[in-house]
Amino acid sequence: MSFSSTVKEELSAQVSTARHCQLAELAALIHFCGSTCDDGMHLCLETENEAVVRKCFTLLRKTFNIDNVVTRGKSRLLSDDETELKVIQALHLAGKAGCPIVLEAPVSSLIIKSSCCARAYLRGAFLSIGSMSAPEKSYHLEFVCNAQEQARQLQGIIQEFQIEAKVIKRKKYFVVYLKEGAGIVNLLNVIGAHVSLMNLENLRIVKEMRNSINRRVNCETANISKTVTAASKQIEDILLIRDKYGFENLPDNLRQMAEIRLEYPDAALKELGGYLEPAVGKSGVNHRLRRLSEIADGIKP
Repeated sequence: MSFSSTVKEELSAQVSTARHCQLAELAALIHFCGSTCDDGMHLCLETENEAVVRKCFTLLRKTFNIDNVVTRGKSRLLSDDETELKVIQALHLAGKAGCPIVLEAPVSSLIIKSSCCARAYLRGAFLSIGSMSAPEKSYHLEFVCNAQEQARQLQGIIQEFQIEAKVIKRKKYFVVYLKEGAGIVNLLNVIGAHVSLMNLENLRIVKEMRNSINRRVNCETANISKTVTAASKQIEDILLIRDKYGFENLPDNLRQMAEIRLEYPDAALKELGGYLEPAVGKSGVNHRLRRLSEIADGIKP
């Protein structure tokens, strides 16, 4: 099972205790997975998502005491006109009785006026149109909306929780997406996917630790390579001085430095300083080696 499916399974098992939050989540399911039939006068639910089907049935039963629903295809979701009208009015899906149902428009602000209802609405939205990439590979969570107005509203609701979300058009759809690991963790917390959140955090820790180790290894490898290259150049210059100029023509401090470097070709600068008489620090060793390099440059044709 994918990480996205695991999140949805967790969310499908959660049911808010407050009726207003149940209505908010049901509104998201109907808006994003619902459709209309009979000239827009009746509700249908078209989805292959089992989590959405179960949640929709549960919420209708709890909020309206409805047990007889049709959750597949173009058949009416509710066969009883009076009950369906109650659902339509409670979810503000039509301007008034007898008007066509509108699902492409943003959800009524009355449905999500409180923070808890906004959380429930986002939970329903993720169940309906949300998806998430495998966090082992990348951090990406998105909601695919049919209408731009819905996408902008969804973006605004997410941003109310101080989570950055962006909208992009992809073919005929409008996609609300998050690409930062921290933002995705915060959103999972908002919608109540706490088990998935902990699993994601564990993966993030392992991933960041691995990346940190890799950066450190790469840095150390680069430093070693740089040190080896510098040592090779120093030895090359010293050999040139010995053969073309003669150590006897060098000042005592530079002669001693040249001999020590040849004797310890792999030693670091600090280590080389300890072999000198008297010992000198890293900067002193570096200064002497630089002077030897200047002498070598003067000898080169």
